[in-house]
Amino acid sequence: MNAVLELADVTVKRGPATLLRSVDWSVEEDERWVVLGPNGAGKTTLLQVAGAQIHPTSGVVGILGEVLGTVDVFELRPRIGLTSVALADRIPRAERVHDVVVSASYGVIGRWREEYDALDHERATRLLTEVGMQAMSERTFGTLSEGERKRVQIARALMTDPELLLLDEPAAGLDLGGREDLVSTLSVLATDEMSPATVLVSHHVEEIPPGFTHALLLRQGAVVAAGPLEQVLTAEILSATFGMPLLLRYEAGRWAARRRVRHRTL
Repeated sequence: MNAVLELADVTVKRGPATLLRSVDWSVEEDERWVVLGPNGAGKTTLLQVAGAQIHPTSGVVGILGEVLGTVDVFELRPRIGLTSVALADRIPRAERVHDVVVSASYGVIGRWREEYDALDHERATRLLTEVGMQAMSERTFGTLSEGERKRVQIARALMTDPELLLLDEPAAGLDLGGREDLVSTLSVLATDEMSPATVLVSHHVEEIPPGFTHALLLRQGAVVAAGPLEQVLTAEILSATFGMPLLLRYEAGRWAARRRVRHRTL
């Protein structure tokens, strides 16, 4: 397998703050990664680097066989599917759901006068079907629930047949039902061998879909651990990542964590 993403000694600084610190990381084309860590750990910054949205202060970033800083990012970015809160906020609420997805072919947000061929429309329809949203393709984006919007964004991210899929906290703001629907959708994608290499950012182990293979844990911009899920997702490593004693449970393909409470004896 070939690495679709390689970071070597990557550091990102903004003023006096160090957002990422000497990060080494590699993602192969058949891997599905979850990036975990508390607020301020550097997860979103890491995804911005991986998505060619920002350049590192130092270090080398390889994305899809290209080296960031030596390639036109406007040619590279269409090869990467990305969902984020910032991107979702730019989607017009009056936009038809089908158009939200098909307009990714031109890399635009908000359909104007572009012309799409039958293959574009067929692919948009197929992707909406895959994420369970075809029945709402004629609805406007603003009338959807938050969970439905998340699934539409995933369909849009897949529209250009990307070689790398980056999902920045897709379950943020969802209720229990919405989260479980989204986890099921991502699990289907993860177990499809035709799906691209995927990186999912989350705060919660409960949001890790079955089928994900690897985990990267960050704290204060530095890597705590990285590797296969069954090796690095332990109570000890998770506790070090979040800075508190945690209990970790794995059951029926899903993870759950809670704080370890010490009961006082009388």
